[in-house]
This record gives sequence, C-alpha cells and structure tokens, in this order.
Amino acid sequence: MFTGIVEELGEIVAIEHLGDASRFQVRGPVVTEGAKHGDSIAVNGVCLTVVDLIEDAEGTRFSADVMAETLDRSSLGALDVGSRVNLERPMALGGRLGGHIVQGHVDGTGAIVDRKLSEHWEIVKISLPAELSRYVVEKGSITVDGISLTVVDAGFDYFTVSLIPTTLALTTLGVKQAGDPVNLEVDVLAKYVERLMGRDNGPQVDALRNNALRNNGLRNNGLLDNGTQDKEATA
Repeated sequence: MFTGIVEELGEIVAIEHLGDASRFQVRGPVVTEGAKHGDSIAVNGVCLTVVDLIEDAEGTRFSADVMAETLDRSSLGALDVGSRVNLERPMALGGRLGGHIVQGHVDGTGAIVDRKLSEHWEIVKISLPAELSRYVVEKGSITVDGISLTVVDAGFDYFTVSLIPTTLALTTLGVKQAGDPVNLEVDVLAKYVERLMGRDNGPQVDALRNNALRNNGLRNNGLLDNGTQDKEATA
C-alpha cells in the first residue's frame, strides 16, 4: 500500500519490448536504497515489482516487468527513454499516512485539459472517464500519476486540482502540458461502499431490505416480538 506522497522523480533509462509485455529500467537512488528483488515500487502510480537492481556510475536503477494489461490500462505504454516518473516505496507498517490509501492499481487514464497559473499555485483541469466520475467528489481524494491530491471541483467528465509549488517542483505534474496522459486511481473506499450498498448485489440487498420492512411491519402490528430473530432476514 502507498500513500501518494512522491519520494523522488526518477527516469526511464531503458525499455525492452517483449511482445505482450515490456521490461522497464528506472533510475531512482532514493527508492532503491535498501530495495531487493520482489519489492514493490510505484511508478507514476502503478505498483511494479522489482526484478533486478543495477549499479552503475550514475547510481542505482531497478528493472520491472510490465504486462500488456498494465500497458493497456495505464499511461506507462506512452513512456520513452528519458521520461521522468514519480516514484514511491510502499508505506511501512506503523508509518504516517501522509496522503490517502493508494493501492497502485490504476483505474483508468485521463489527460491534462488546462492549466491556470496563480501567483503561488496552479489549478489543473484533468479529463475523467465517465465510468469513474461517480467515485470523484469535491474535497475527496484522487491519485494522479501516483500523487495524492484533493479534488477542488468535480464534473461528470473532468475534475480540477490545486497544485502547490512543492508538488509542481517535485513531481511530473510540474511539467505536463495539455494533452499529456495521466494515470488515475480513485479512492478505493468509495468502491467498497458502492459494493456494500448493492450496486453489484442488487437482488441480495433488495431481499434483505424487503425482509427488514416486513419484519418492521409485523412488529408495528404486534405480530412479531422484538426479541424474535427472523431467520429469513438473517440468512
């Protein structure tokens, strides 16, 4: 699990295309410190597994395999050698949750629509896939290229975020321009709430609700003792 607090700007130093997958080499001296084979590192918000660690005169880089599913669902497929990327190690147990709960499982991609410069910050408008809009709310959290951000305004097919100078200086959002793709991960808590509320379990939830209403009606009519457990309602 990550928190969306970027630790460093890394660089893609090599890409090996393997047909239905690719192997990336990413330079990141901060995130590779103490890293080993099998560890996880988020690259622009995508959780990748360290395959190898390579030392050279310019520092340490790591390699990671990226399967076709990830290339198709994220913006990693658009990266080239020399591209800068946001890097973050998983949060240690007991560490501070500086941003919000980030899984590193990208839900879709958007694109930079517009940037409005203010004296001390920027408002950035980002396109939003329609199927993700229900999870994005004003003042809620969203992950953009691995960065935990607060939503300023939420529309049906867009949202805006306000970027402070630190975010502009230390992440890829400081240089991305209109049309550039970004990875999006919505707040996983919203998806769990949706599932629990029955979007994907309509018949079961309807049955429980109907049983509850029926039992309440029986109690109101004195036909069901309040201490009696209705087995059908709790089945």
